[in-house]
Amino acid sequence: QVQLVESGGGSVQAGGSLRLACVASHYTYDNNCRGWFRQAPGKEREGVASINIFGGSAAYSDSVKGRFTISQDSAKNTVSLQMDSLKPEDTAMYYCAAVHPSLCGNLHYLTQAVYRGQGTQVTVSS
Repeated sequence: QVQLVESGGGSVQAGGSLRLACVASHYTYDNNCRGWFRQAPGKEREGVASINIFGGSAAYSDSVKGRFTISQDSAKNTVSLQMDSLKPEDTAMYYCAAVHPSLCGNLHYLTQAVYRGQGTQVTVSS
């Protein structure tokens, strides 16, 4: 089964940038949509961004559109999330997830993904 490992979290001041990476192994067609969701303490999970690693446009939540960019490497085993203009409200645990490509346009499905990593903490101070 697919395995996902995140890296790149950390602490930054508001307005700063961070880049998260998610390395996948043992993936199949059924989990070719990769993306990120986040969860802050006391809040529900929120789908952030997704991308179909074999083509198709990326999707973003309204809260990050224009500030975050999801991309993949040519080998298709690493998906990155470039986070710019970070805000304190972006503080959360960020999880990489994989779902069926037919679900890629709806970020909610990422929050329910069976295949997800262990998460990486992002903290933005004001």
